[in-house]
Amino acid sequence: MLVHILVLIMGLMTAQTGLAQTPAPPAAKPIKMVVLGDSLSAGLGLLGSAAFPEQLQKALKTKGIEVDMSNAGVSGDTSSGGRDRLDWSVPDGTEAVILELGANDALRGIDPKITRAALSDILTRLKARKIAVLLCGMVAPPNYGSDYAAQFNAIYPDLAKSFAVPLYPFFLEGVAADAKLNQADGMHPTAEGVDVIVKNILPSVEALVGSIGGQHS
Repeated sequence: MLVHILVLIMGLMTAQTGLAQTPAPPAAKPIKMVVLGDSLSAGLGLLGSAAFPEQLQKALKTKGIEVDMSNAGVSGDTSSGGRDRLDWSVPDGTEAVILELGANDALRGIDPKITRAALSDILTRLKARKIAVLLCGMVAPPNYGSDYAAQFNAIYPDLAKSFAVPLYPFFLEGVAADAKLNQADGMHPTAEGVDVIVKNILPSVEALVGSIGGQHS
């Protein structure tokens, strides 16, 4: 009986030793993601840590998704401006882009054809580079009239369909026109407003990550 017990103990020790020697799996590489946008994503009026890209990165991490996030938001930028700086704002190796442009186009009453052409060019170039894109929609303010709003608002669903990219219909969903979630200018979200944006868009970003294979070695 004692011999059997000793054999059993030796077997368990050997098994434990084997487990201890098993190398740990390699750490997953963070997904390289860029938020290409304007002041809404740049974090105008906020601490850098409270800006949308940083808060989104934090939210993704709680989901077990590691992201190497770049904040390529430029305050005052239009869609045409984003197109002009695309190559250096979205460096080689980028795997996913959250495209958040157009608010300044609408505020300035820029011809929707110009906005459509700029966003189309951005999507064409990102697709050629095999970069996954989440297109964030914007809604025109009412001061330019219903015809302008109809033309502008149609840009995003049209492009999402023609380029076969996912669309988050309205970047400021749940935040726009809510005084408690916007800064004094009534246009830029507070830190609490950014939290709402992140919470609402997170499922779409998780799906974007899934489309490029999620975490990878």
